[in-house]
Amino acid sequence: MATHSMIIPSSSSSSSSSSLAAAASPFKETLPLFSRSLTFPRKSLFSQVRLRFFAEKHSQLDTSNGCATNFASIQDSGDQLTEEHVTKGESTLSITVVGASGDLAKKKIFPALFALFYEGCLPQDFSVFGYARTKLTHEELRDMISSTLTCRIDQREKCGDKMEQFLKRCFYHSGQYNSEEDFAELNKKLKEKEAGKISNRLYYLSIPPNIFVDVVRCASLRASSANGWTRVIVEKPFGRDSESSGELTRCLKQYLTEEQIFRIDHYLGKELVENLSVLRFSNLVFEPLWSRNYIRNVQLIFSEDFGTEGRGGYFDQYGIIRDIMQNHLLQILALFAMETPVSLDAEDIRSEKVKVLRSMKPLRLEDVVVGQYKGHNKGGKTYPGYTDDPTVPNHSLTPTFAAAAMFINNARWDGVPFLMKAGKALHTRGAEIRVQFRHVPGNLYKKSFATNLDNATNELVIRVQPDEGIYLRINNKVPGLGMRLDRSDLNLLYRSRYPREIPDAYERLLLDAIEGERRLFIRSDELDAAWDLFTPALKELEERKIIPELYPYGSRGPVGAHYLASKYNVRWGDLGEA
Repeated sequence: MATHSMIIPSSSSSSSSSSLAAAASPFKETLPLFSRSLTFPRKSLFSQVRLRFFAEKHSQLDTSNGCATNFASIQDSGDQLTEEHVTKGESTLSITVVGASGDLAKKKIFPALFALFYEGCLPQDFSVFGYARTKLTHEELRDMISSTLTCRIDQREKCGDKMEQFLKRCFYHSGQYNSEEDFAELNKKLKEKEAGKISNRLYYLSIPPNIFVDVVRCASLRASSANGWTRVIVEKPFGRDSESSGELTRCLKQYLTEEQIFRIDHYLGKELVENLSVLRFSNLVFEPLWSRNYIRNVQLIFSEDFGTEGRGGYFDQYGIIRDIMQNHLLQILALFAMETPVSLDAEDIRSEKVKVLRSMKPLRLEDVVVGQYKGHNKGGKTYPGYTDDPTVPNHSLTPTFAAAAMFINNARWDGVPFLMKAGKALHTRGAEIRVQFRHVPGNLYKKSFATNLDNATNELVIRVQPDEGIYLRINNKVPGLGMRLDRSDLNLLYRSRYPREIPDAYERLLLDAIEGERRLFIRSDELDAAWDLFTPALKELEERKIIPELYPYGSRGPVGAHYLASKYNVRWGDLGEA
């Protein structure tokens, strides 16, 4: 079989954008030569709709501009695909976790990969490589990650055997993140495992964003697939503002097409977030109500009951707005508010989300409240303040809490406040969406609620975590001879209705990346639109050195959040929660 190749200019090891070669790179995804290169077993915790042949996603050419890419690329690739490989469609999947010695890799990525293997969702021929600067052997990596692997799904038998089989597929390579030579050595090891088959390679960048481009450059020039696909999962944060995010995207796209970049926001993989479109578009009872005509306000609330604890140095560079609001909460908002997409195709859904973001007003400083937790004594225990963290500067103004009011300028949502609230060291841990409906016009029973008409409104609550559930608050008559009204919940508690444990968000997102399903990943224009909404307010906060309002560790946050809500005649829905 004839192969075609492209010549790649040499690149220096510098990570600056000016030194990045703009020429076509071997990392750019090539045309899959065999439409049945990878198949999945039928057995899976996911529906058979999701577990499809790779051919369904990759039988067409993936490029950023619609032009055909070369069939083969990469220097020093002497592998020739035999006719036997053509007829059998033999292929292999290589997953490389860059930053394998970090907490995210140990606690989330490796356990998610094992869960996929345990459920039969990975192809038969796969290998997992850890890559980091730390010097480790294969056995030391296996020992490190084995303590975090669990057979939590149904606690089925033969857990130990499955774990042993998975660990045998895990290997380690130590190297520098900016060393082409080290990635060339990694490439040799990957080829040994791939044994001349069609190689599909997935890189997960579990590393700080300042070394993203170094890793992509080195892997591009030395460790991309010659005959299959190569994809890269990038963890947030995607920059600090519009300018830095745009620069990062431009640098990555000198080595990757947009279709190869999988910007992960693990909240999009949460079961209840993925259920948002199902709840709305497949239930007639909700779709007609999903507009300004019936909805008074929407609240997106995120809270953690712990402080920075060990992450102070990292967190202080970003703050709660960049860490939670600009990505997690804004992504949920876009999914919630989008118009009905043409189809469930990834591009159709992501295009509708972009329309929502472009219809929104940029966040104004007067619509933002920021806070920072302080030390507090409670129950004989002392809780440290944010600036008590030794990794945080003593006079840091970085907010650990923020509340914001945002608006969408379109016919469906005009005038409806979307309130966001996120904070650390609060009284509880949770994430939820609260939809407060309008008052009933001419309510016959308003006297039963005295003067507090808010108690007479319906509320839909989607609890993302913990104790996943959906409940609708309605007005109901209390049984008895009198006419006394009560607010009751129609409750769908997932652990009661669906006793099987819900897969972790990383499992779903990793499987989607392997399958080439981009629906739950963030597109570059979507990222640009998101930063355009927050960058002006962020710059003003920092330039004016706005002092955050202090709130005690373990409290409900600063009082200013309540004034912000009342400004738009809104009461935070979680105030009545324990």
